[in-house]
Amino acid sequence: MKIFTRSSIFRRSKRNESYTIVTQARMIWLAARLVREGYSDEYRRIADHGLEFLLKKMWASENGGFVWEVERDGTTSKPNKHLYGQAFGLYALSEYYRATADEQAAEYAHELVELLEAEAKDNEHGGYVEYFTPDWKPITEGQTYLENIEPDWSPKESGDAVLDPSLKLTNTHLHLMEAFTTYYRAFGTDLGRRRLQELFDIVTNTVYRKQRGFCTDKYEPDWTPKLDDEAFRIVSYGHDLEGVWLAMEAADALGKPTDLFEELFVTLWDYSLEYGYDDEHGGFYFYGGFDEPASFRVKAWWVQAECMTSALRMYELTGEERYFDVFRKTWDFIQEFHADDEFGEWHSGVTDDLEPVGRKGAVYKAAYHNGRALIECIETLNRLSDT
Repeated sequence: MKIFTRSSIFRRSKRNESYTIVTQARMIWLAARLVREGYSDEYRRIADHGLEFLLKKMWASENGGFVWEVERDGTTSKPNKHLYGQAFGLYALSEYYRATADEQAAEYAHELVELLEAEAKDNEHGGYVEYFTPDWKPITEGQTYLENIEPDWSPKESGDAVLDPSLKLTNTHLHLMEAFTTYYRAFGTDLGRRRLQELFDIVTNTVYRKQRGFCTDKYEPDWTPKLDDEAFRIVSYGHDLEGVWLAMEAADALGKPTDLFEELFVTLWDYSLEYGYDDEHGGFYFYGGFDEPASFRVKAWWVQAECMTSALRMYELTGEERYFDVFRKTWDFIQEFHADDEFGEWHSGVTDDLEPVGRKGAVYKAAYHNGRALIECIETLNRLSDT
C-alpha cells in the first residue's frame, strides 16, 4: 500500500514560506513510526532531519515549549503556545524515542511534560489551559492561531469559525491523550501515568454527553458544556470515532481491559452510523447538529482515515460483522475517491457529488491521519489473521 510519495509530502512548495508545529511534528511522528515498523532506512534520515529542525528552530530556547510557526529560515513568525501544538510536539518526540532510543528526544520530551505540568495544568478543574503567550501567560481574550489556519473548503479540524481562547476543547485534550499514551509507553513515568489517566477520564467521561450518545467539543474552564451558540451544538463523527480507538490505545497502555468501555464505544458508533455514515457509497460526513443527519456533507480525508481504523478495532473488540462491513466499505470509498493514484496522496475532501475538493497539503493535512490509519489497519488485520 502506498502511504505517500516523498515528493508530494516531504518537499514543501517554496510558495509556502512557513512551517507550523502541527505539520512538522506530525510528519516526524509518521517517519519515526515507519522506522519502528521496519520500513526503509530513508525514513530514519527523514525523521532525523525533521527532528533537527523541530528542536533547533521551533523549540523556544528562552521559555521552553514549541512556538506555533516559523519561517523557512527558522525565524519565529507566531510565537504563542497552544496546547494543541504542544501535544503533537510531545507525540513526535515520544515516537522518535520509541523508534531510535535517542536520549536527546527523551530529554526534550521530559522537559516538555514538566513545562505543561508547571505552566498549563489546571489543578482546580482538571485538564489543561490551552493558549499562552511566549512566556506562558494564559491568553483568555482575542483569537487563537487555530482559527487563522484552515483548509480552503471546510471549517478547520478543531471546530467552528470563532474560538474563544479561554475555552477547553475536546479536540485538544483528545490529542494530549494520544501524546501521553505514547509518552507513557516510551518512558513509563509516574507523572506520565497520572496525566494519561486524567486525560482518559476526560475523553471517556467528561466530554461525553451521556444522555445523548455523543461528545461535544467546547467547554468553560470548569468543564461546563458550551452550547449557547448554534455553531457549538454539533457532533464531529470523526473525532468521536477517532476517540474510540485512541481510548482503546490509552486503556491498553494503562493496563485497563478494553471490555470495560465497550458500551461507551458501541453507543458512540451507533450515533455516528445513524447520522453521519453514507450507507450508499460508504464513508463518513464531517459533522451535523444534535440528533439530525449530517449538515456538513464533505467527506474529509482525516475522518475516513480515523473512522476506518476505529471500525476495524471495533470489529476486533466485538466480533460484530457490521464493523468490518463499515471498514471495508470506507476503505473502498477511500480507494475510489480519496486516493490519487496518478499524483499520489489523498484528496483533502470529497463532496456529496463525489468530486474531490481542497488542497493536497495544508497545515493540518500532512500524512499523519492517513499514514497512521494504514499502519494501524495493517497491524490489526495481521492480528486478526493470526487468530
